[in-house]
Amino acid sequence: METMVSEQRRPLLLLDSASLYFRAFYGVPDSITAPDGTPVNAVRGFLDMIAQLVNDRAPGRLVACWDEDWRPAFRVAAIPSYKEHRLSDDGVAEVVPPALTAQVPVIIEALAALGVARVGAPGYEADDVIGTLVAREVAAGRAPVEVVTGDRDLFQLVDDDAGVSVLYTIRGLKNLQLVDQAMLRERYGVATGQAYADMATMRGDPSDGLPGVAGVGEKTAASLLAKYGDLAGVLAAVDAGKVSAGHQAKFAAARDYLEAAPAVVKVAPDAPVPEVDDALPAAPVDPDAAADLATRWNLGGSMTRVVEALARRSESVPG
Repeated sequence: METMVSEQRRPLLLLDSASLYFRAFYGVPDSITAPDGTPVNAVRGFLDMIAQLVNDRAPGRLVACWDEDWRPAFRVAAIPSYKEHRLSDDGVAEVVPPALTAQVPVIIEALAALGVARVGAPGYEADDVIGTLVAREVAAGRAPVEVVTGDRDLFQLVDDDAGVSVLYTIRGLKNLQLVDQAMLRERYGVATGQAYADMATMRGDPSDGLPGVAGVGEKTAASLLAKYGDLAGVLAAVDAGKVSAGHQAKFAAARDYLEAAPAVVKVAPDAPVPEVDDALPAAPVDPDAAADLATRWNLGGSMTRVVEALARRSESVPG
């Protein structure tokens, strides 16, 4: 008989949804289609991910966090190059394969039929939704939080004392990499999530259009943080002439960037995220809609796996 687990000890699982459905789209063959020939690989893969996460992590609650704005105005105002290279010809939308764009509404319908919480915030990215929900959990002293993502930006939320960790999908859902403070120290030479954000600010990130400090990589940034505490301490040391002439020149050239970058790199802890019922259902809240979606889009096996995972999880919760 499965051991009963106290609901209070089960983690809140926060999904970086776009990160996961992009991974599903590129990882699951596009030969998986609906009866009319429409690809449903991202939908099937995303549902299978939820089933596996529910089975493996036994969360107490779960939220699919959503990008309501993939390139928020406040970040662009601070650093105009932010994600600029991903813009489509209209200068507004993100370049996304049409075959994936068509599947996102189906994912939304499937989550609604299952009763799995989905939430975003106008003008903010999913990262900010996650950061805000984490801040609320920590402030309330509730259960541990696990963030599921393929995006290193969210490593900044890691906090052992608060019970916040990241499950990094770089090696796949079957071999998730647990990111805690020990991993940050071992891999990046930084002691905390906050230090990771400061290091990432200095290092930059070409995939997000963030130039960083030219000539300052991860190791140099980490060593400066180890010596001077945080980014503010590093900049104070630069101003006081405590660093080498070479470093002084590099930081002087990047000063405007460093003034603006922290507000871009750091996820918002206070985005206007509405309250959401994050309890996991024992069964689909709309079984007719779930069955219709499964038939219409050829989601049968994947939908069944999620339903079975939710039922197993419910059976293991003390009554």
